[in-house]
Amino acid sequence: MPIPTKTFKAALFTAIAATGLAASPAMADHHASSASQQQSPNIVETAVSTGVHTTLVAAVQAAGLVETLSAPGAVTVFAPTDTAFAKLPDGTVANLVMPENKEALTGILTYHVVGGRITSAMILDYIHSGGGVARIETLAGGVLEARLSGETIVVTDGAGRATAVTTADVSTSNGIIHVTDGVFLPG
Repeated sequence: MPIPTKTFKAALFTAIAATGLAASPAMADHHASSASQQQSPNIVETAVSTGVHTTLVAAVQAAGLVETLSAPGAVTVFAPTDTAFAKLPDGTVANLVMPENKEALTGILTYHVVGGRITSAMILDYIHSGGGVARIETLAGGVLEARLSGETIVVTDGAGRATAVTTADVSTSNGIIHVTDGVFLPG
């Protein structure tokens, strides 16, 4: 049984509404700085701070998803490292971040995002109750399959590529990050 999630459009509209885009930029900046002093960093701030998600952050910026992934709410992000992106064929990332490929890039990035706070313990429960596999619906509308390989959660994408979760349960103010050693492709 897939882990339920909202559609990307619904999540995007919710995130945009939650960011207070109707407020003045100065008010939004003041609110953002006050909020960040009071709580842990959000998903984007956390990714920026790691030093190993530079490519992911650049892709999120190119896709225009910074506000969405910084907004209040709860999402889970499977975050490929720079090394994971480097495994893609030469020129793939450079091609995807071009303005004319924004839709494709957005689709790939939202294929790494799940609605709600999904911890590794929850994924393990889904794997056990699913007979060894957890089907996880992404905000892009695709499905990832999670299994155990020894004690490691391994996620298989629509292209059949297996990717390990190398660091689980990085908590942020608006969700959870699971660091991965590969990039998910829809198929």
